[in-house]
Order: sequence, then C-alpha cells, then structure tokens
Amino acid sequence: MDALRPWFALKGVPGVGNLIFRRLVEQFGSPDAVLAAGETELMAVQGVNARLAAAIRHCRPSDGIDRELEALQHKGYGLVTLTDRRYPALLRRIPDPPPVLYIYGELPDSHLNIAVVGSRNATGYGIATTRRLCLDLAAHQVTIVSGMARGVDTAAHSGAIAGGGTTVAVLGTGLDRIYPRENRCLFHQIAENGAVITELSLDSGPDAHHFPARNRIISGMCHGTVVVEATGRSGSLITARLAAEQNREVFAVPGNVHSFKSVGTHSLIKQGAKLVAHAGDVLEEFAHMQAPDRQPVPSVQSKIPALTNEEAKVMEVLEADPIHIDSLARQLAMASGRLSGLLLQLELKQVAVQHPGKQFSLAPGIDPKPLK
Repeated sequence: MDALRPWFALKGVPGVGNLIFRRLVEQFGSPDAVLAAGETELMAVQGVNARLAAAIRHCRPSDGIDRELEALQHKGYGLVTLTDRRYPALLRRIPDPPPVLYIYGELPDSHLNIAVVGSRNATGYGIATTRRLCLDLAAHQVTIVSGMARGVDTAAHSGAIAGGGTTVAVLGTGLDRIYPRENRCLFHQIAENGAVITELSLDSGPDAHHFPARNRIISGMCHGTVVVEATGRSGSLITARLAAEQNREVFAVPGNVHSFKSVGTHSLIKQGAKLVAHAGDVLEEFAHMQAPDRQPVPSVQSKIPALTNEEAKVMEVLEADPIHIDSLARQLAMASGRLSGLLLQLELKQVAVQHPGKQFSLAPGIDPKPLK
C-alpha cells in the first residue's frame, strides 16, 4: 500500500486535476518522481504555473490517505492506477482518465466492451428491450458497462448476468455508498460477474456533479455506447456525446414516436447514431474484432418457455405494439380478472411486457409464430 500513497498525495493537491495529473506522470514517469521534481522542472509541464509547482513541491501524504488505504484493504476492495497493466486500455486513451480506480470484483479481460445506458424511469418496453439486448450481447462474450442506476442501467447489468456474461458498473458514488439503495444485491452480483468501479473515495455520496463526470468513464472504457430511452435532456445523451468526442461508436434503440422518453434516442438517430433493433446491429460494427470462427449474429429470437394452454391463447393475440387489456379481454372472451393473472404469469416468464395505462405487448425478441 505504501506505493499507492504518492498517487493519492498528488491527486489531493488543489489544482491538479485529471488532465494535469496525466501530463505530470507522462513527463516524470510516476507520482513519486513528480513529487521529487524541482519547481522549474514542474513548470515545464503544460498547465503548471509557479503557484501550482510550489504546492506540488510542498505536498505530503496525509493521515487521511492512510485511513482510506487501510479501509480499502480491510473491506477487500482493490485499486488500479493509471500505469497499472490492469487499467482499462481504452479508458487510458481519453484526455482526462482517472489516476486511480477503486474496484470491487475483477475487471473483465474482454475483447469488446459496450456501454448501455438510458432512462432511470424507463417504460416496460425500455426495460425488456435493454435486458434482451444485453443478454444476447453477453452471450457473445461482450462485456456490458453501465452506471447501476434505476431503470435501463439496472436492466443492462441484469441482462448481462442472465446471459452468463460479464458486466461493469461505474458508480457516481464511493463503494461504501451504494446508490440507489435497492440495488445493494445487484452491487454484489455485478462484483461476482465482473466489477464495480469508481474514481471517488469510499464515502463519497451521490452529488449531482459526480454523475456527468462518471459518464466519461462509462463511454471511455467502451468501444461503443447504446442509448435506450432518453428524453431530450437526459444524462444518457451526455454519455453519447462523450462517446462521439472519444471517437467511439454511438447507437440508439428506437422507441414510441409519441413518447417524450424517445425524443433523445430519435434525435441521436437523426444525427447519425446507428439504429439498434437487436444484438446483431451492434456486433456487425465490430466484426473485425471477433474471432475468425465466430459466426455472424442474426436477429435473435427468444425461446418461448413452457406455457399453459390459457397462457398460449393470450400470447397468440399479443402483438409487438401495446394493446389495452380491455381489447384483449374482448378478443379472448375472457374475464378481466382472469386475464390479468395470465398476463402477470407471461410477464414473469418474460414473454409479455406491461406498458402504462394497462397496455401489454410481446416482449422484445419473442416470436409468436411457432404457436400459430
């Protein structure tokens, strides 16, 4: 742990942001060498003036650093520095990479990382589409990266785990401040199937300015970013913009043209983001990175689970577009109470999706034709 103290000491100098930290380490090789350099040498680095050089020269590790490192060790968390070979290679290429990453779990050694982000208040369509997409991507050895927020982020991580793949959550808090609280179990599941990472100290809370900053890490460690459901002012659009600025691919899943939650994704498509209907739309952009013996990915259809006769009858009248429960009841000549129970079972089996206003549709990837 002694080798890590200079990293925290230099990081704690007022005026040494991520960009200047990177320049200093590139110039001198390590934080130790930076702290040992003379003021004239330090001022030769772009962005370092006399005042900042003096502050670096007089910097000393504080007791707070030792307490932080002891807590990390006690809780079983890890640290990866910018010069560590385990540091995400793509993230190292952005202009202002975090000097240090706190890690719970193990960073996957993946050939392809894809970020999947979107609305915290996602619709049933958004949740189901995200889960299906990430399940299929994970099944093709893609690591899914997201922010562990409510809605689309949670569905992205859950889908990756369900697909037997790996996933990484980038937090806008410290590892000791799980946010949102209801994702405590997911927090540990992600660590068992990948890693939870953050650039923030252990006890950092969910301050508003933390989240735009963490978005650059989400996009920065990925080859591409997929946006699912975003309003015109969604934070997910910040992630997409950062991905474009980092020269990474941007994708968007189309939604209901009448929904304000699709305004952001449709705007991205108009600006040139690739429309995504299934996993193959993402993977075909990275065919050159896949193993030679790997087959192209077609549009994936989900396997239909075992259904009762009544459930199968309900499924036969469901469509890709939402239908009101009253309309379904008339078509099936079935009491609304009984139909509600059957629709709930189809939701639990991930065959149907409920939308606002008691409307229902087939889940993404479900093809009812085999039943007809």
